[in-house]
Amino acid sequence: METIFEGDERSETNLTRQALAFFVHSLLALGAWLAMMLAGYAIDPANVPQWAIFLLSFAVPMMVALIAVRLYPSEMASAIWLLGLIWMLLVSLWVLDMPTGPNQCFQCVATEKLARTFFSWPRPSGLIDNDGPFLGTWPTAALAGYSMGARFAFRKRS
Repeated sequence: METIFEGDERSETNLTRQALAFFVHSLLALGAWLAMMLAGYAIDPANVPQWAIFLLSFAVPMMVALIAVRLYPSEMASAIWLLGLIWMLLVSLWVLDMPTGPNQCFQCVATEKLARTFFSWPRPSGLIDNDGPFLGTWPTAALAGYSMGARFAFRKRS
């Protein structure tokens, strides 16, 4: 006969395994994105548009997830997009709290401040040294791409 404490021990072990899997898959996603960025800086292609970097930030971790989840399946791999969402929200709050001034999104409303910072649309905002895509958009795209790649790997598996 199983006691209540034995059931709790198994659920704690499962929770620990899930947390570790979430952490490892997050590191894989961000590691794949960083490796792609370092390769881009090493090659130093001239005038690569931001939309191309965004697509690569999504696609490269997606391919890594397809391979990683096929080798080591884990249900937590498809939940990595939540970390990307939380990261984007934190950076958005940081950007919205920044003061504006000349050459720094002077008299911008909140939506314009975010659009110009994260997507440089219609032109960069000047906030966070114009590194909004690097600090917010591209890592979030990498985590979302990894999550989607994990979902595709699970779908092909079953």
